[in-house]
Amino acid sequence: MVTPFTRGGEYVDFDKVGPLAEMLQKQGAGGLFPCGTTGEGLLLSAEERKEVVAEVVAAVGKKLQVIAHTGAIDTATTIELTAQAADAGAHAAAIVAPFYYGYDAASLKNYYASIAKAVPGFPILLYNIPGCAKNVLDVELVVALAEKHDNIVGIKDSSGDMVHLSRLIAATPKGFNVINGVDEYGYQAFLAGTTAAVSGTSNVVLDIYRKLFDQVQHGNLKQAWKLQEKLLDACRYLEYGRKAAVFKEAMRLRGFDPGFVRPPQCELTAAEKKKLKAAMKTAGLI
Repeated sequence: MVTPFTRGGEYVDFDKVGPLAEMLQKQGAGGLFPCGTTGEGLLLSAEERKEVVAEVVAAVGKKLQVIAHTGAIDTATTIELTAQAADAGAHAAAIVAPFYYGYDAASLKNYYASIAKAVPGFPILLYNIPGCAKNVLDVELVVALAEKHDNIVGIKDSSGDMVHLSRLIAATPKGFNVINGVDEYGYQAFLAGTTAAVSGTSNVVLDIYRKLFDQVQHGNLKQAWKLQEKLLDACRYLEYGRKAAVFKEAMRLRGFDPGFVRPPQCELTAAEKKKLKAAMKTAGLI
């Protein structure tokens, strides 16, 4: 889920966080993922991240699973955020690979082992997004962590590599949750065996992705593929993965005001807003 900010991005707009969580729940989300990439989570302070997670849990934690993204650039902050998420009532934490510096497999293994041991019994999902984090969580590392630590229960894979996703599904232990984080191949990922999707575009088109998931579950693959084509089109005009402001403007056009972005993210120009509105009209969304 996106994070609402006040104009100029100075503060989190907490008046909108709970209502946003409730809206997504009513639209059919099976769970919520606050403070992730789409949520501008790495632009939030540690205290803001704690408050956002607590607000989301308070709003929908009894109705939906809340998986808090708690990854940070250092181990100590990640442990602090993960412990707080557990205390706040989140159902699990997702933890991106440590970023900026390049790490070898031993360093990455130690990083996740330290966190798993610091929050025994609290479910942890690895989070593989090498395009942002630089470091890759390869299949061998994921399998080793899954087999060693009972509370490392899954991975959100946003590698953009369907072959890598397929290898994770094939190689990880039974009961390990492989979750897809790339909307362009949501249909294919469900067919391959992913147990869920974490979807940035679903802030705007949750109705499409939810129907796609349901059609796959019922074996209506032709109908599901038509919905995947709509989702793929949405990824194009929403500039998937590029600008948080596009998602927020599109949400406004569909009737919910999610606030503003935080710098160095920037708001859309008048021309960009006009282009987006025209594309959404053509798609029948407004």
